[in-house]
Amino acid sequence: MPKQETVSLRKTLAELLRMKGAHVSLHDAVSDFPPALRGVKPPGAPHTAWQLLEHMRLAQEDILDFSRDPNYKAKTFPDDYWPATEAPPNEQAWAKIIETFQEDLKQMQELIAETKHDLLAKLPHGTGQTLLREALLVADHNAYHLGQLVFLRKILENR
Repeated sequence: MPKQETVSLRKTLAELLRMKGAHVSLHDAVSDFPPALRGVKPPGAPHTAWQLLEHMRLAQEDILDFSRDPNYKAKTFPDDYWPATEAPPNEQAWAKIIETFQEDLKQMQELIAETKHDLLAKLPHGTGQTLLREALLVADHNAYHLGQLVFLRKILENR
C-alpha cells in the first residue's frame, strides 16, 4: 500500500477508535450516568449498564491482547466476556472500569499509529486476522454496545 494511503488509513482508524464522527463517545454515554440506574435491567432488556460497560472493557482488552501478544491465550465465551453481577460493587468500580477502558483504547490507538506495524499483515499467531481487522473489530464492537448503553439510559431515565 502506498505511504499516503497508509497514513490516511491510520488517521481514519484513529478517528474511528476515538469515536469521532457518527458515534457517541464513551464519555458522552456514561457521563453522569445515575448511580442508582447502573445495575437496573428494565423488563425486556438483556443487560444492565454495568454489564454492558464491563463487557465492552473485557472484549476490548481481549482484542488488544490478541493484537499484540504472540503468546495470546484465547478466552472462553461468554464466561470471560461478561461480568457475574448486574450492578457495580461500588462507585469506584464504575470509575475504574471507565479509566481502564480508555487506557486500553489508547493503547490500541498507539498500536495502530505505530508505522512499524503493517496493518494488512496477518498476525503470526492468528488464523488470518490483521491489525486492521482487529482495530475495526474494536471500533465496531464499541459502537454497537455504546448504542445499547445510550438506549438503555434513555429507557431508564424516562420510566
